[in-house]
Amino acid sequence: MKSDHLKFGTKAIHGGLEPDSATGAIMTPIYQTSTYVQDGVGNHKGYEYSRTLNPTRHALEKNLAAIENGKYGACFGSGLAAMDCLIKTLNPGDEVISTNDLYGGSYRLFKTIFEKYGIKFHFVPMQDMTQIEANINSNTKLIWVETPTNPMMNIIDIQAVAKIAKANGILLAVDNTFATPYLQNPLDLGADVVMHSVTKYLGGHSDVVMGALVCNDDKLAQEIYRIQNSSGAVCGPQDSFLVLRGIKTLHLRVQRHCENGEKVAQFLANHPKIDKVYWPGFETHPNHDVARKQMRGFGGMISFTLKGNKLEDALDVVKKVEIFALAESLGGVESLIGHPATMTHASIPKEEREKSGVVDSLIRLSVGVEDVDDLIRDLEQALR
Repeated sequence: MKSDHLKFGTKAIHGGLEPDSATGAIMTPIYQTSTYVQDGVGNHKGYEYSRTLNPTRHALEKNLAAIENGKYGACFGSGLAAMDCLIKTLNPGDEVISTNDLYGGSYRLFKTIFEKYGIKFHFVPMQDMTQIEANINSNTKLIWVETPTNPMMNIIDIQAVAKIAKANGILLAVDNTFATPYLQNPLDLGADVVMHSVTKYLGGHSDVVMGALVCNDDKLAQEIYRIQNSSGAVCGPQDSFLVLRGIKTLHLRVQRHCENGEKVAQFLANHPKIDKVYWPGFETHPNHDVARKQMRGFGGMISFTLKGNKLEDALDVVKKVEIFALAESLGGVESLIGHPATMTHASIPKEEREKSGVVDSLIRLSVGVEDVDDLIRDLEQALR
């Protein structure tokens, strides 16, 4: 279905999708097959082998492109596999400027996998555009932005970075996992590529691991599909089906995540044992004005620190919660709590971690869609 003129909720349900041509099934079937019978050599129905293309995955890729206002979508076995594909478009000697406060797995991929192949990474605080410009040289080929950042919830001005990237002929990629396409569309703001850990809000039910890239450029898309097929880090049809189903309620879920997130953030900001609360919806949040400009809501991700900054206090809180589940990941319907220093960001050296604010008492919440009064009561008893 053509989705250019549709509003988001309609695109989430119908964008890029058609009823099954064979049966009229309204839901995209799970094409659980590895290969496809051809009528003759090279005479097939568009599908030859499921690593290259599978109808269920293809439907999801079109749906993702529609909700990100892009032309091309590509799905992978995880968010890191999607990133891996994009970095493989670079060559030894190329340089990347990355957000300094970013998901630990992204940092690990850059530093421990791709640096040894001769790609150089600079990690800079991108709230200050001069820090980006200071690291640009003739070898700079990619700027990697994460906004809001994980876990410090920093906001980076995508339009401002896009202006710098375009002026210097550099590719701009934005990790849009925390915001989701419901709250933010980086391609509309000048980015060249959007990356998602589909595992999180897009899937939304903590039952899938997947990643995706979305772009508009024909040549870049062709290269992404070439690497996707050649490296083979693709997702299966069952997972593709689950994500297609998840996206149909994305707008409803994220709206509730935002509503609950705001109430939880206000509760934490007024609690005597809390030192700082990191949530871009506060007017006191650095770059709050940028968040208001480029986002349609502030999301359900919140980080906070405890007074005294003691590791044992943070570990005590995450152990005592009853509704919030102590677990890696985020973006599911259920609320999760995590301790970045020992969990999601443990792969970043302590000195580097603390420079960006990931201190021992920092706790990260993924606020779910439960009744918010129950969530606040749970945090209240854990902090008591």
